Amino acid sequence: MHEEAPLHARRALLRHGAAAALALGGCSPRGDGPLRFWAMGREGEVVGELLADFEREHPGLTVRVEQLPWTAAHEKLLTAFAGDATPDVAQLGNTWIAELAALGALEPLQPWLDQLPPGADRIAASDYFEGIWRTNAVEGTLYGLPWYVDTRLLFYRRDLFARAGVRAMPETWAGFSQALDALQRSGTPHPLLLPVAEFEPLLAFALQQDEPLLRDGGRYGNFRGAGFRRALAFYMAQFASGHAPSVTGGEIANLWQEFGRGTFAAFISGPWNIGELDRRLPAALRTSWATAPLPGPSGPGASTAGGSSLVMFRRSRRRADAMHLLAFLSRPAVQLRFHALTGDLPPRRSAWARPPLASDTRAAAFAQQLERAKAAPAVPEWERIAQEMQLVATRAVHERWSVEQASATLDARVDAFLAKRRWMLARAARGGGA
Repeated sequence: MHEEAPLHARRALLRHGAAAALALGGCSPRGDGPLRFWAMGREGEVVGELLADFEREHPGLTVRVEQLPWTAAHEKLLTAFAGDATPDVAQLGNTWIAELAALGALEPLQPWLDQLPPGADRIAASDYFEGIWRTNAVEGTLYGLPWYVDTRLLFYRRDLFARAGVRAMPETWAGFSQALDALQRSGTPHPLLLPVAEFEPLLAFALQQDEPLLRDGGRYGNFRGAGFRRALAFYMAQFASGHAPSVTGGEIANLWQEFGRGTFAAFISGPWNIGELDRRLPAALRTSWATAPLPGPSGPGASTAGGSSLVMFRRSRRRADAMHLLAFLSRPAVQLRFHALTGDLPPRRSAWARPPLASDTRAAAFAQQLERAKAAPAVPEWERIAQEMQLVATRAVHERWSVEQASATLDARVDAFLAKRRWMLARAARGGGA
């Protein structure tokens, strides 16, 4: 039966199916009604403002945006798949792609991209930040197009660093630690805010290593490897040295207010805080802060490759129309309009070369960091693994575990999470036999 075919065979069938649909026009008559587009959060609220131009370009084709809260989106997507009620197009957090691809819910996109005509809608992987593009591929098959990107870097009070004698943000872990030591001596007891409830900083440090976080094709954890242990040691050292207080984000009454007061001089966060700091800090402090890429073990460091993607569902009967929508929303000019509405950062380098991003000095650090963004492992279990990484790291900090104890504990738990994956891959390798 089809569902028992080996994984590589199922994916080949999907690729050939997409090509055949293209050859036949790939869609049913537009009288079927509007394309259904599920979108989440702020993006779902404002994307409709972009669609009037799309509908003018495609007479007779309309789009109905259905807004979902992020808290309910994952469950609703799975329920829709089980009930054969998926939309034509959806926004997905890029860590969800592997899970829905494994279910066979998503349409492979490369055959459709290959058929796009030259011009504004042409999409080339080379125009995207490589690490972000990779988050949309599972075992070599492209299932999504990056819609907006998110990575983490340093926000810092350059006036406080300058007062401590640090004129430029160091690019290495050793230099950064020395700078934090200088800030402590100059009167900032805990200069780095590193909330233990957030997994992204530790993940960023781990992605800076040469070794993968999972081994044997994603079958086992690799957290006892030298790379992750080095990252965890650096992370835990920030608390042991007093550079960072062992608090959760919720224990900081107001992030922006405390940053303005100088309670801490640096924190790791995403692009939304550019706008938040401009809005929330008093005018006298608006030029006192800056952004910088993360330091790395021996030079500029990598960071996370987050954000949301646009996907097409296999069960859509409007796939050619859906591809027109994905291509429109992927245009650099449209991505810049989307940035103006949401503050979300575009994933295409050509969008960054245009105003206003081309002259935005604070956003420029994000462009630099995105060139060194790395994708997390593309396995359906990844979100659970990331949560466990944060839980183990929090316990290690609070209970003063050794790096060896924490990494061994995490490896054992991750191996348990991946047991079903190992079974499925072994079964697929046997051709679906018992």
